[in-house]
Amino acid sequence: MNVLVLGGGGREHALVWKLRESPLVEKIWCAPGNGGIAGEVECVAADVSDAAGLASIAERLGADLTVVGPELPLVNGVVDEFAKKKLAIVGPNKIAAQLEGSKIFAKEFLQRHGIPTAAMYGAFDSPGDAYAALCAVDWPVVLKADGLCAGKGVFLAIEPDLATDFIERVMEKNELGEGGKRVMLEETLEGDELSFILLTDGERYGTFVPTRDHKRVFDNNQGPNTGGMGAYSNDDLMPEDLRKTIIEGIVETTLKGLAKDGIRYQGFLYVGLMLTKSGPKVLEFNCRLGDPETQAIAARMDFDLAEVLADAAAGNLKPEKLKWKPGASACVVLASGGYPGKFETGYEIRGLAEAEKLPDVKVLHAGTKREGNAIVTNGGRVLGVTTSGPTLPAVLEKAYAAIDKIHFDGMQYRTDIGRHVAQSKAAGD
Repeated sequence: MNVLVLGGGGREHALVWKLRESPLVEKIWCAPGNGGIAGEVECVAADVSDAAGLASIAERLGADLTVVGPELPLVNGVVDEFAKKKLAIVGPNKIAAQLEGSKIFAKEFLQRHGIPTAAMYGAFDSPGDAYAALCAVDWPVVLKADGLCAGKGVFLAIEPDLATDFIERVMEKNELGEGGKRVMLEETLEGDELSFILLTDGERYGTFVPTRDHKRVFDNNQGPNTGGMGAYSNDDLMPEDLRKTIIEGIVETTLKGLAKDGIRYQGFLYVGLMLTKSGPKVLEFNCRLGDPETQAIAARMDFDLAEVLADAAAGNLKPEKLKWKPGASACVVLASGGYPGKFETGYEIRGLAEAEKLPDVKVLHAGTKREGNAIVTNGGRVLGVTTSGPTLPAVLEKAYAAIDKIHFDGMQYRTDIGRHVAQSKAAGD
């Protein structure tokens, strides 16, 4: 089959990496791709916000299957456009994608179907109402911009001045654009976060290995939120009793709730969870694979991704095909200096070939582009150094050994991805 991957980040490079391993795949395109992807498959110029244009590209190329990476084309209705042309695609339609496109829509869905989640203080269309609501919340409070904000629309405010500043920036100064037109306030949940992703054809579903993302830009969870600075996966993240609770109380309840609401959901569903003392609760839904969670998940795949995705698009998913390598995996993100704030691009990246010579190391590109024979930085999150192995400590050692060989001006990364888990394991806890 010929496969088109939509997007140009680290998640899409991970998809291309695994799709290339399939004996069923003859040709892969990526639209628009990046500097690393361009070294492996053909990249096609595209505007990922143009749903109709993406469908036309797939039709022109003769793609037998299209896999959507980022959220924007899903929220803009790319799956609906593909359906008009009877083109196979993996992803939810525009109505279903509101689970990610509107945090308020998602919260109301969770409440309507009795799915465990944080209590909501209210949702507000005007900054004045949002300011007034701060008088009746428990601190700290979580503020969420309603729409798509590239991972920057959630803020934990420990006191009123910080909450007021966030409301002013997103609702009055429009720093997050349309995504900040409405704001929701909800209670703060305490515990460890967990990313749990599944694939469904609208009836059957299969689950991926659990992962944990690291959102804050600096070590020890300091600094502002980002799109994700690294992730790891091992089976210890989800003991069997916790898995059962999540499957029965959240995953299946969510899928039944969608069906009850008349929404047929096909594609990836990312359930962001907080493991609280009173049980797992839903923080958010994403309607696509995570980033950098996908990189860690891909490193543990032991199945033909192209075959499984084609089955899902055809409404014939076979969950038993999803097999996983034992052990652990990790992805450490290398970012531009200044990210997630202002940063400069165009710096040459050195040491990529040397890093990939190490065993079980794959350097997945995100914000890169090719300039002649050089690879240069072209975004906030630049690379995802991805590894797998028998144990988490061994995996992390390999990842950071590979990072030592890579350099670009301003390069920043967290040195503690998965460290607290690896250290406690080494100590025998």
